Amino acid sequence: MSNAERKTIAASTVFAAMFCIAPYAYAMHIMEGFLPPKYCIMWGAICVPFLVAGFISLKKIIRDHRRAVIILAMAGAYTFVLSSLKIPSVTGSCSHPTGTGLGAILFGPSVMSVLGIIVLIFQALLLAHGGITTLGANTFSMAIGGPFVSYGIYKLCLKLKSPKSLAVMLSATIGDLFTYCITSYQLALAYPSKVGGVTASALKFLSIFAITQVPIAIIEGIGTALVVAMLEKYASKELTDINFLKGAVK
Repeated sequence: MSNAERKTIAASTVFAAMFCIAPYAYAMHIMEGFLPPKYCIMWGAICVPFLVAGFISLKKIIRDHRRAVIILAMAGAYTFVLSSLKIPSVTGSCSHPTGTGLGAILFGPSVMSVLGIIVLIFQALLLAHGGITTLGANTFSMAIGGPFVSYGIYKLCLKLKSPKSLAVMLSATIGDLFTYCITSYQLALAYPSKVGGVTASALKFLSIFAITQVPIAIIEGIGTALVVAMLEKYASKELTDINFLKGAVK
């Protein structure tokens, strides 16, 4: 076997290894069985109070704002569609939008914990995206952490008298990025680096995600702002009913 042939085989082996190994660690939804059991239990337990609060908020919305239920369903569908779009990354991994910012700014972050876990369950069972054992970790990053940050950014922007379109875009963009920050920490906590520990491992995961996730987050922010603008035009009564249009700068 010539040197050129050996190099070709070695290169093809490395290429194959990238696609066989990297997606398990570097995909945004942590895959089935990837986290040790203690972390699966820990993240699942942390999610419980948020889910209880979300269920209470959801019941109140359905009871008091019947005309907004269809927008609530649309927010869940928006999250499902966007978070199902797995976009290949140059690292051999995948990235995707989260879609949780829309529901967070319309109905509050607690509601998104319930909508988000429903989305994650369907994706795990029907699309093999994520997993049941890692459901708690994925719920905390995408359906709790991201939405709460999106909601906080949105309210802060309105307080600072920012245009509402800019507030929506920034909230969706930063919420998306924060989801990936949490996922990176979750992976780093479970698999700390031998040199540098959890911090070094988290920085490694963040650097991998950032390559494709930053532009994706910006695109999601712009798309969410356009969706809100359309809702204001065609569903203003429903948005007024849930007090979304009050106190906003147009």
